[in-house]
Amino acid sequence: MKKRVTKKTKRRLTCLSGIILLLVVMIISSVFKDLCQVVKNKNEIAILTNKYTNLLHDEESLQSEITKLQDSDYVARYAREKYLYSRPNEVIIKLPEEE
Repeated sequence: MKKRVTKKTKRRLTCLSGIILLLVVMIISSVFKDLCQVVKNKNEIAILTNKYTNLLHDEESLQSEITKLQDSDYVARYAREKYLYSRPNEVIIKLPEEE
């Protein structure tokens, strides 16, 4: 015994199929949007991790510089080299830097 599909049943199936299709499209678009956000966040984490590593390196070199600047002999030598200060009766000759 075959059942006949009526117009009312066809209309109901079409409406239900449309709703299901709409829900599937919404779910897929939501998942795609979330995946894009995850990729974006991973890239940002990589960039920020790199910046953090650079800042740690900079902090380490600055701490080293602070330690060196607390030594009066280093400060005197640094001033003579960097700012061309000299001791009494001392002549400074600046040589060109090699590349």
